Amino acid sequence: MGTVVNLNRYRKEKQRAARERRANEKRMLFGLPKIEHTKNAAQRSLDKRRLDGMRHDDLSSERED
Repeated sequence: MGTVVNLNRYRKEKQRAARERRANEKRMLFGLPKIEHTKNAAQRSLDKRRLDGMRHDDLSSERED
């Protein structure tokens, strides 16, 4: 026979763990100083411009022969 489990306690512990996990995710997102946010935004912008510069457009679809 298995062990007896208190379902209310199990449910509450599961909810508590989910809240803690969600809080940790938000701490990672919103816990950065403003200088880090601006630095990350500038890096994303630079990366986007680099990728756009390396894009090879399909010229064959634009031609009308």
